[in-house]
Amino acid sequence: MKEVKADILLVEDDQNLGYMLQDFLEMEGYRIDLQKNGESGLTAFKSRQFDLCILDVMLPVKDGFSLAEEIHLINPQTPFIFVTAKALQSDRIKGLKLGADDYITKPFSTEELKLRIENILRRIGKQQENTHNNVFTIGQIIFDFANQVLQIHGEERRLTKKEALLLKMLCQNVNNLVRREQILLQIWGSDDYFMGRSMDVYIAKLRNYLKSEPTVNIVNIHGTGFKLEVNEL
Repeated sequence: MKEVKADILLVEDDQNLGYMLQDFLEMEGYRIDLQKNGESGLTAFKSRQFDLCILDVMLPVKDGFSLAEEIHLINPQTPFIFVTAKALQSDRIKGLKLGADDYITKPFSTEELKLRIENILRRIGKQQENTHNNVFTIGQIIFDFANQVLQIHGEERRLTKKEALLLKMLCQNVNNLVRREQILLQIWGSDDYFMGRSMDVYIAKLRNYLKSEPTVNIVNIHGTGFKLEVNEL
């Protein structure tokens, strides 16, 4: 029996495209659950564990953005790709703000989709390796990466998946420059303009979380990258 590479929830209301993508991805070794509207997609997601979701934006009953929000509430660790017929900047920014791991515009080649899936699953695999080294001390703040929690002066703040990944990367390179393109490729999977804007939003959020600690600062090295500076008093 052929080994299953990953379980994927595919929600696509275009019947021809949906069946074509299902056939292609199953031939590539993935197990596909194809759903044709947002409500049935949510029901399917609740029924079992998926490694990745591929969501059309324009879905009947419940649109892809609403579906992604509900999926994120159930399991914020599940990565997802938005598929859309639109090339609107506003749609793309909205998708990224919802935490999309990638965004692909119709028409696209099956090979392109395959590569995007592989890139996301590869990143997830790397992130899950060596999980024993996942607690960091940032001044007086404790960062538990595995549980996506910051302990700030006795209080807990839960982080999103991307916030945790970004902070971990900075912690692993404390007091050293981490280049923008390195962060974008490793966490967002692309270093284009829109991904860069999304990253800047996340950096601002992390700065706000850490502002109570006077020995800690995330420094912007203009046009180059970021540095998590931790100074001993």
